[in-house]
Formats: sequence, structure tokens, C-alpha cells
Amino acid sequence: MGVVNVTPDSFSDGGRFLDPDAAIAHGLALAAAGADLVDVGGESTRPGAAAVGAAAEIDRVVPVVGGLAETGALVSIDTSKAEVAAAALEAGAVVVNDVTALGDPAMAGVVAEAGAGLVLMHMLGDPRTMQDDPHYEDVVAEVTAFLVARSERAIAAGIGPEAICIDPGIGFGKTLEHN
Repeated sequence: MGVVNVTPDSFSDGGRFLDPDAAIAHGLALAAAGADLVDVGGESTRPGAAAVGAAAEIDRVVPVVGGLAETGALVSIDTSKAEVAAAALEAGAVVVNDVTALGDPAMAGVVAEAGAGLVLMHMLGDPRTMQDDPHYEDVVAEVTAFLVARSERAIAAGIGPEAICIDPGIGFGKTLEHN
């Protein structure tokens, strides 16, 4: 998976791809370098990041998703908002990468209706607070139980088990020991 962050405050690229043409070019370069899937995100999930409204996120990602999809690249949308996912899927995304693992109650229905793939990620808290003081009694058991429950919710909504990928959320509300 190649990552294209269309945010001014990304932890990995510092806003280098805010311009849709630059973001599309970067996504195509990632695909040419061997990325099977290009993941486009319009809201930073770095520790301490502020939330972005759905309209602003849609404005950031839809031109990039559409531009990449038009070239034949397989695109995922990195979002926790069903409204953003729906717009990106309509623009050509084929996977939703949800860092809140169906935190938006409407997300499973949007993904199921589109017949898209789904990545479910574990995160303790949210980007603003996740690294403040992460604590688990048993990190493996707790993360596993969370992801099993969210997978079951996705399947109940009509998403095929073969369309679900699991991400334990390394670094998302976890210490180095937890990771």
C-alpha cells in the first residue's frame, strides 16, 4: 500500500501533496514503484491532530481518488466518516481504510452497499488523545476482542469476510511495549 496524504499536517510528508495534481502524481509514482493499492487520506491521524469536517475532507480527497482511479490505479480511502467514504467510493475507491473500525455507525452500510473492501483498525482513543497515557490490562486480548467484534459487525452489515482486512493499529494508542 502506498500512502498519499492530502493534509497540511501529516506526520509523514508535512503537506507536500495538498495540490491534487501533485497528489495524483505521487500516487501514480507509488503504483509504478509497486504499490498494489494507493491509500488517500484527507485528515491527519498523527498524535494530537485536530479533526477535519466531512466537507473539507471530501474536497481534499475526491479529486485525488477520482484522478487516480481514472488511470486504473486501485485506490483506498482512509477515512472514519461514512459521508467521505461514500463520496470516495463514488469517485472510484475500492477499499475503505477506517482507523476507527466502524466508529461511524453508517460506515458498514456504505461499504456493504458499494461492495468495497474494508480495513478495520484498532485505536485507543482518538488522534488528539491516543498517546496521552495508553493503558491495557492485556493488550493482545483487548485489541483482538475489539477487532473480532468490529469484524462481526461488518459481516452482519453484509460485508463479506474475504473483503475485510485487520490492522492492529501499531502506534495508535499504544506504547512501544504494546506495539
